[in-house]
Amino acid sequence: MTKKDIHTHRSDCPLASSLDFFGDKWSLLIVRDLVYNGQCTFKDFQEAQEKMPTNTLADRLKRLETLGIISKTPYQQKPIRYQYQLADKGMDLLPALKEIVLWGQKHIDHTVEIVEVVNGVESMTRPVSIDAETSKKYLNS
Repeated sequence: MTKKDIHTHRSDCPLASSLDFFGDKWSLLIVRDLVYNGQCTFKDFQEAQEKMPTNTLADRLKRLETLGIISKTPYQQKPIRYQYQLADKGMDLLPALKEIVLWGQKHIDHTVEIVEVVNGVESMTRPVSIDAETSKKYLNS
């Protein structure tokens, strides 16, 4: 049995195809961590409260990089270690991520407020690593 090509999807529906790319329970958490922390190392991701298994983390990082959602640059040569950051394609996920956060805040008890809405204006309640112009472009309504 051969592995499914990472770029294949099961239908021409944009939602189903998008979920084929990043619809598992871990990929958007990697994107979240990059939004809040900026460049992250493998160890940084491991220290997140969700405790993603290392084999799953390695797989998702490779997949997201192959899809062009994140990119990596070496920060150490021996042994080689990488820092990961959002690519432009990953930045395009920010509005969807914000809407998922707003839905969770509204419908799931005991979650923290990450996006605050005051007088119809949405803003992040915790610092993000992206610059103000990018934040305004992707995260403000």
